[in-house]
Amino acid sequence: MKSLEELKAIRDRMQGQVGLRAEDENVTRVVVGMATCGIAAGARPVLTAFSDAVQEKGLKNVMVTQTGCIGLCMYEPIVEIMEPGKDKVTYVKMDAEKAKEVVEQHLIRGQIVSKYTIQK
Repeated sequence: MKSLEELKAIRDRMQGQVGLRAEDENVTRVVVGMATCGIAAGARPVLTAFSDAVQEKGLKNVMVTQTGCIGLCMYEPIVEIMEPGKDKVTYVKMDAEKAKEVVEQHLIRGQIVSKYTIQK
């Protein structure tokens, strides 16, 4: 970057991308904690299992992403599911098989898999 014009062009391009994300309010977000503690606990296979299952099932309204530390290291791997108009659901101590079950039960059938959440 060598000029103010270049900086403005980058800003304008990025604002357009942020606007696209904000418009897509009907997307369910699956967020996998991928900080050091999550990776050490096995979050990579969980992320892969969610991504693969969402693609295999053709779920167009589901976006699988990753984040850093969620703050509950003893419960890693952690997955948060955020559906438009609903409360966030946090799944804990996940593995690839549990991830496939959550895709089938929660994302497809709309039923929270309570046995993988933190119980009150």
